[in-house]
Amino acid sequence: MRILSNSATSGRAIATGLVVAALVATLAALLLPVQLFGETAAAATTTLTYDDDGGGTVSTRYGPLTAMDRDFVRKVKLAGLWELPSGRMAQQRGTTADVRTAGDHLVAGHTELDRRSNEAGRALGIELPTEPNVAQQGWLGQLKGAQGKEFDALFAELLRRAHGKVFGLVALVRDQTKNTMVRALADRANDVVLDHITFLEKTGRVDFNTLHSS
Repeated sequence: MRILSNSATSGRAIATGLVVAALVATLAALLLPVQLFGETAAAATTTLTYDDDGGGTVSTRYGPLTAMDRDFVRKVKLAGLWELPSGRMAQQRGTTADVRTAGDHLVAGHTELDRRSNEAGRALGIELPTEPNVAQQGWLGQLKGAQGKEFDALFAELLRRAHGKVFGLVALVRDQTKNTMVRALADRANDVVLDHITFLEKTGRVDFNTLHSS
C-alpha cells in the first residue's frame, strides 16, 4: 500500500475544492439569468401601471387599440407639454455647456414626439391633453424660480427622474401593443427617452442616491 505524503494529500484536497467551486460557480451562472430576468420581469409587470379610460379595446385600421395604448399616446403628448419648455429654459439659462446641450436634446426630441403623438391622436381618435397636469406645472414653476447652479441641479434631477419613470412604460407598450401606429411611436419614444437620459446624466448633476426616492 502506498502512503501519500501530506503535501500530496493537501494538493488533492485543494484540487477537489477547486472543482467543487467551479461547479458551484457554473450552477450560479446558469441560475442567475433566470433569477434576474424572471423576477425583474414579474416585478415590472406588477408595478407598471397605466390609466384606464374605460373605453376597452377598439378596432382600428392599424390594429386593436387598448386602454394602455391610448394612455401611452396621451402620456407622450403630456410629457412634451412640460419637458419641451424645460428644455428651452435649459438652452437659455443653463450655466454649463452640458446642461445647455441636454436642453437641445430635450427640445429636438419632444418636438418630434409631440408631432408624432398628434398624428397618432388624429389617426386613432384619441383626445390628447393641451396643457401640463398639476404636478408638471409645479415642476415648471420650480424651474422658473431657480437660478444659476441651482437651476442646473433642479433641471437634471426633475427631468432625469421623469424620464426614468416613463422608460418602463415605453418598454411595456412596445412589448404588448398590437397596434402598428402605437408600436412605431413606442419605438421612437424608446430612442428619444434613452437619448435624453444619457445627456441629462452627462450634465454631472444627477444624484443617483436620491433618484428613485420619490
